[in-house]
Amino acid sequence: MIYTLRTTSGREEIVMDMLKSRIKAEKLDVKAIIHPAELKGYIFIEGSTSDIHKALRGVMHTKGLIEKPVNIADIEHFMQTKTNDVELNIDDVVEIMGGPFKGEKGKIKRIDKTKNEVTIELLEASIPIPVTIATEFIRVTKRGNGDS
Repeated sequence: MIYTLRTTSGREEIVMDMLKSRIKAEKLDVKAIIHPAELKGYIFIEGSTSDIHKALRGVMHTKGLIEKPVNIADIEHFMQTKTNDVELNIDDVVEIMGGPFKGEKGKIKRIDKTKNEVTIELLEASIPIPVTIATEFIRVTKRGNGDS
């Protein structure tokens, strides 16, 4: 069964790492743990209820397990890879929508279509800092001159 674990928002990755360590060390019956990036404060965990409770005991940043099982159909859209249909060009100005640079703006310097990543230079930094980020976490705010 798949259950929903409530966590402190922004601490999902830390909770997942602690859970994975405990599950591996104690050989608990937990099959999968996922955290959809767009869903803050929640982790989905698949396994037996008793082993999930054993894994959660004493783990920081957990707020509780929702005992009602989740239907896979309700969460499978979180597990599908997203395609970015927006055309990106060199020198486009973009806003970062997720990750440690969320809210920052930058100018696209390189596009890697095979990895769905772009390298941008942050605009508000005192020295140019190149940052590589997935295209799903950016939004074009201003079109550049388009010489890609």
